[in-house]
Amino acid sequence: MEVMQSIRSTSFALNSRNINTYLPSQAIPRPRIFYGCKAVSTVTYKNFNMTVPPPAHPTYDLTAIIRLALAEDAGYIGDISCLATIPVEQEAEAHFLAKEDGVIAGIAMANMIFKEVDPQLKVEWSRNDGNDVDRGLQFGSVYGSARSILVAERVVLNFMQRMSGIATLTKAMADAARPARILETRKTAPALRLVDKWAVLIGGGENHRMGLFDMVMLKDNHISVAGGITNAIASVERYLKLHNLHMPVEVETRTLEEVKEVLSYTGQGRSVVTRIMLDNMIVPLPNGDVDVSMLKEAVQLINGRFETEASGNVTLDTVGKIGTTGVTFISRCKMVGAR
Repeated sequence: MEVMQSIRSTSFALNSRNINTYLPSQAIPRPRIFYGCKAVSTVTYKNFNMTVPPPAHPTYDLTAIIRLALAEDAGYIGDISCLATIPVEQEAEAHFLAKEDGVIAGIAMANMIFKEVDPQLKVEWSRNDGNDVDRGLQFGSVYGSARSILVAERVVLNFMQRMSGIATLTKAMADAARPARILETRKTAPALRLVDKWAVLIGGGENHRMGLFDMVMLKDNHISVAGGITNAIASVERYLKLHNLHMPVEVETRTLEEVKEVLSYTGQGRSVVTRIMLDNMIVPLPNGDVDVSMLKEAVQLINGRFETEASGNVTLDTVGKIGTTGVTFISRCKMVGAR
């Protein structure tokens, strides 16, 4: 958004998903009351109604992240450009325009940001988080202090563009993967994990573990240090029992032999294992296709005893074929990883 003598459009892009906004500089009448789009199903999170609530986290504070983002912009002195050029009484109305087709995400986040900057701002949306938007659609407006709108706009757009890009890719992956379910990973941007994982939920995906605290995940490093799969699982069982902890346990496997070892150990009695990761059992072929025969055989060996998760060589082009193997979940880090 920019303040100018006449309305001019400026586009902002993330992952080929564009949101366009414009702001008139001229004074306009006293704001009308905006009524947002009513969601079919909403829940309240810290006084905000949301169609898709953020995932739960014991230490993450969305308000603190918003304040950090605003402080990052304002520094120790504030928006010099606004202070120098825009009268304190100036009011304006800005509009959100979609510049590409996609899935919109970050509307609830935008509401929180606008309220943090100026509770008097009036915001209206014609779409909810998770809705499809077409290029050229005006889907939202904000009205009030021109200074407040300009202070908030870049932080709002940065979050919305990132979240919309993640949600759009997630929806494409989730649609292609069915009947398998799409997960992200912990490879999120530092300090933005909950925001990124929230966008995955908005796009129709599901969340993997939130952190190191809510799921045991025995990867190759743990298994190697513990002296093998059997020792690693046994150590986890002892630790969880000693500390009276109850949580999912996933074991990473890379070969059919390792799958058989997990099944052999857990077949001796009740086990804490809930999921087996089948890592890099999707083999890329020179023609761009993938061979999923090893993955399919592993799923058949497990035969529904545990949830299964395919990982490695997962793309929008390959996820459909992977989803036909009977695997429960397909995880892909690049939905929320380096962009």
